[in-house]
Parts: sequence; structure tokens; C-alpha cells
Amino acid sequence: MLLALTQWLAQDIRAFSVFNYITLRAVLAAMTALFISFMVGPMMIRKLTAYKIGQPVRDDGPQTHLVKAGTPTMGGALILVAVAITTLLWADLGNKYVWVVLFTTLGFGVIGWVDDYRKVVHRNPNGLSAMTKIFWQSIIALAVGIYLWNTASLPAHTELIVPFFKFMVFPLSAVAFITLAYLVIVGTSNAVNLTDGLDGLAIMPTVMISSALALFAYVAGHAVFAKYLGIPYIPGASELAVFCGAIAGAGLAFLWFNAYPAEVFMGDVGALALGAALGVVAVIVRQELVLFIMGGVFVVEAVSVMLQVSYFKVTRRIYGQGKRILLMAPLHHHFEQKGWKETQVVVRFWIITMMLVLLGLATLKLR
Repeated sequence: MLLALTQWLAQDIRAFSVFNYITLRAVLAAMTALFISFMVGPMMIRKLTAYKIGQPVRDDGPQTHLVKAGTPTMGGALILVAVAITTLLWADLGNKYVWVVLFTTLGFGVIGWVDDYRKVVHRNPNGLSAMTKIFWQSIIALAVGIYLWNTASLPAHTELIVPFFKFMVFPLSAVAFITLAYLVIVGTSNAVNLTDGLDGLAIMPTVMISSALALFAYVAGHAVFAKYLGIPYIPGASELAVFCGAIAGAGLAFLWFNAYPAEVFMGDVGALALGAALGVVAVIVRQELVLFIMGGVFVVEAVSVMLQVSYFKVTRRIYGQGKRILLMAPLHHHFEQKGWKETQVVVRFWIITMMLVLLGLATLKLR
């Protein structure tokens, strides 16, 4: 909306034409989302506390987490509100990709909100059943995959790019592309949700990865840069830098309240939505494998749960008693059980993510 206003003003006042630059609007989006979150955050936390929307803590989790019972949850709604308002203010609303990412993010946010609502109102730590969540996530992800396939204007917009190899590109059929989009969006969403178990653990990697994806989106939507770097030119993708900037700004503001000891938890409403947002941006700019690298912490956390559950079921079937690979899953709880302090786990995972994000950015040139 503000973009349209500045474009109208630029007809008479040339200085307003500066707002046509995507880089400026991405920075302004980050600052706007940061401001909105800081202004609304304290009020939202007070309301959540007053309504007793506190986080139930699982009995089978680390005993040190029992003191967190009652901490307000569903704070991820703050991020979504800030991101949505900021994107509508600064992005080009005539761009199809802007609406695709907003639809995906808010759609997964609704699923998470219902899950959180059941947890805090019905006092059920499990919330929605896994099958129900996967069903609705699948509906949204498949719809997005089908839409992106049907609106792709060039074959390069649906190819799989292998990082570090300049000419290793695999054309994808409709089924392969839609399946890949589905796996990336749903997989990233649930991986971020599994990672969101310690104060600040999930949000800072999300901020770093979204910032990196903003750069990928910008160069993918710039014909000269895309050609120079050897990546597909995707007209309109640059606008996603504004969206990613909004996530980074809102995420940093949320970290202010979520840092140890957390005043508010993100909840599924935030974790599912932010994971889906990262996934859909990566699909649009054709950087699914790079997201796999940059989100290595999310990947390992999800894999740790799958391995733990699978190994327990197999050994129970064979030996009559289930055995475990880790002391506790997801992986961050394993390190807690080994004696790491919560803040140590969080900061060390941040450092790992920072290195992985830099590695992901290096794929732009190292080919």
C-alpha cells in the first residue's frame, strides 16, 4: 500500500521514486516489523497472561522445563501479524509471489493456532493429532505446488539446482516438482516446530536463514545478477526480499521477549508458519537444496526424532523392549541430558546455523 502511495507521489516529487528500490523496501520492512512487534509485544504478553494462555509442559520432557509451565504461548501470532502488515505495506501487491508466501504462511499459522488453542484451552499437551496437522498442511502445500507449476513461465522455474555445480540442473516433471515443493514446505514447517523447544532456539536461525533467502530472492529476480551468478532468472522473485526482511525484523523483536528466560513462547502458530514461509520462498527461488544446507540444525533436529522413534519401535518389536539412540529427542534435549545448560545449547546451535548460512551463501559464487 505504501509502495503504491510513494509511486503516486513520485509523479510530482521525484524523491519518492527511491521507494521503487527493493533493497530499501526490504530494509524498511525489517524496521517496520521490528517496530510493530516491539509496540504490540508487551501488550500481547499481558493479554496472554491475563487470559491464562500458558504453555503446558510435557511430563516426559526434561525436568528442568517444568518451571516453564504457565509461560504465555501463542506468541508466534505477534510475528505473523507484524509480517503480514509489513508485507502489505511495503511489497508490490500486484506480485503473485507475495500472495503465495502470505497464503502459505498464514495458512500454516491457522493450523498452528488451532493446535495451540487445543493445548491451552483443553489442557492437552498433544493438541491436534499428527494426522490432522499433516492433512491440512498437505492441502496447502499441494495447492501451492500446483499453482507454482501451472504459473511457471520458463522451464528453469521448475528445475532442481544442485549447489556448487554450475551445470548440474535436473528438469522436473509436474509430479516431481509438486512432490518436491510439498516435501520442502511441509518438512521445513515441522522441522522448525520440532526445533522450537528451548528459549530462542528456533527464532534466531529463522532470522538468519530468512535474511539469506532475501539475498537469493533479490538476485534471482534481477536479470543481470542472475545471469552473472548462473542461477535461474525469476521475474518478480525480488519482491520476496521484502517479505524475508519482514520475517527477520519481526523475528529479532520476538527474540527480545523469547530470550532466556522467555517471557512468551512462539507456539505452533509461529513455528509451523515460519518453517512453511522459509520452505515456500526456497521453492520459488529454486534453492531447495541450499535451504537444506542453511537449515541444517532444523534438519538434524527432525532426523533425530525420526531415528529415535523408528529405532524404539523396531527394537521393541525385536526385543520386546524399546531402546533409544539418544538420551532424549529432539537433539537439543539430548545435549541437555548430557549436562549442557539451555543457553549453551541455544547459542551453540546459533553458531552452527551462522556457519551453515554462510556456506549456503557461498553457493552463489562457488560453482
